[in-house]
Amino acid sequence: MRFTLNIDHIATLRNARGSNQPDPVTVALIAEQAGVDGIVVHLREDRRHINERDVRLLRELITTKLNLEMAAVDEIVKIACDIGPELATLVPERRQELTTEGGINVLDNILHLKNTIIELHEANIEVSLFIEPDIENINASAEIGADFIELHTGVFSNALSEEEQYDELEKIRLAARQAKKLGLSVNAGHGLDYQNIKVFRELADIDEVSIGHAVIARAAIVGIDEAVKEMIRLINN
Repeated sequence: MRFTLNIDHIATLRNARGSNQPDPVTVALIAEQAGVDGIVVHLREDRRHINERDVRLLRELITTKLNLEMAAVDEIVKIACDIGPELATLVPERRQELTTEGGINVLDNILHLKNTIIELHEANIEVSLFIEPDIENINASAEIGADFIELHTGVFSNALSEEEQYDELEKIRLAARQAKKLGLSVNAGHGLDYQNIKVFRELADIDEVSIGHAVIARAAIVGIDEAVKEMIRLINN
């Protein structure tokens, strides 16, 4: 299972004082040296953390994979097509939310998402849809030409009991299996950390996990290099 690091909250820390430190691009390069398989950033419409400068520099400097999370809106799609990340992950976005609160509803937005996927494909960008572990949304994702899905793991991560966690893990397992049958690659993320990843790594059909907040929080104590290596050891155990 591959591990990609979301560095949005490095930019959040930078922007808190309106300064240029810490630089998310520098952190991305250190994380690559520590062994991550890719870098994830969310270019939001309100630019609350990552900005266009960050994305352009990351595109120039990182040597692994750039996954650009984004809303399916014209402004951000045009930026993505110009910059050319390896992967664009389409996510729902609300100005009021602290972080992405759930998966995109593919069935209710099928024509718009299909047209967005076509536009990104014309720029040679693969497309992932960030969705709930729901079979109907997975089937719809395949029908409109997505290359990947990313399963929302927030409910699993926030489970208050082992039973609830197990039930959600089973939903994710079945969803990933269905996606693979349809030829989709399967990523997963949201709320994964140093504890729950131990159970999550049992899912054979998950190709890649995206983890951000837990690693960045750990890095405040031990540094980004060690925080990344600790997560890699857990994933590969």
